[in-house]
Amino acid sequence: MQIVSWNVAGIRACIKKGFITFFNEINADVFCVQEVKALKEQIEFLPEGYELYAYPAVRKGYSGTLIYTKIKPLSVKYGIGDSEYDDEGRNITLEFADFYLVNCYVPNVKRTLERMASRMRYEELFLNYIEELKQIKPVIFCGDLNVAHEEIDIKNAKANIGNAGFTYEERDKLTNLLAHGFTDTFRYFYPEKTDAYTWWSYMKDVRAKNIGWRIDYFIVSNDFLPYLKDSIIYKDIYGSDHCPIGLILKDK
Repeated sequence: MQIVSWNVAGIRACIKKGFITFFNEINADVFCVQEVKALKEQIEFLPEGYELYAYPAVRKGYSGTLIYTKIKPLSVKYGIGDSEYDDEGRNITLEFADFYLVNCYVPNVKRTLERMASRMRYEELFLNYIEELKQIKPVIFCGDLNVAHEEIDIKNAKANIGNAGFTYEERDKLTNLLAHGFTDTFRYFYPEKTDAYTWWSYMKDVRAKNIGWRIDYFIVSNDFLPYLKDSIIYKDIYGSDHCPIGLILKDK
């Protein structure tokens, strides 16, 4: 089984930049998308064999998540139960037979850090949410978490300490979440791999020089680790300022 996640920075724009080609080539069982920036009726790509679950933001052209899945879920839940974040369409949860899958688009603290208090509150609510799910069955969550966790996850670590996405507050929240029985799957398979990034600024030559950040993740509850086969960064796929990432599960 293969699950893919991609912050597309606007699905309608990304469709014009190769989204459908990658989608068809990768042929994932489940494909999670963040920063959709579209209402469900504005999404014209409806691939055969997939069901579409979309959670747009109330504010048009902003945020939003969606999931394409070949496997019909047992249940679907939109949001985490708080209107500030749910109105922005930040989380969709699909329940499958063996696990929960949560698609996440974590709030950005903004360049001035003005949304830091809100981000911290989201982190606490989200951890409580996945902890409750974990009591029922294993959890996989994926998406744009808007934080580079360790210095290995960012090109110019020293220069970026304290900047949005690399503050001690944001990094500590991810450390705390992992300490509650979760694992960053990419680092599980590739603990020492450097220059592995998922987001690059649109500034000239930044992506060509691979001056990036790893801020997109597949994270699983530790009880699901035996079922993992690989965690992948599709660094050569363009169409957004993020590249897609993938999680491959072992066949039963």
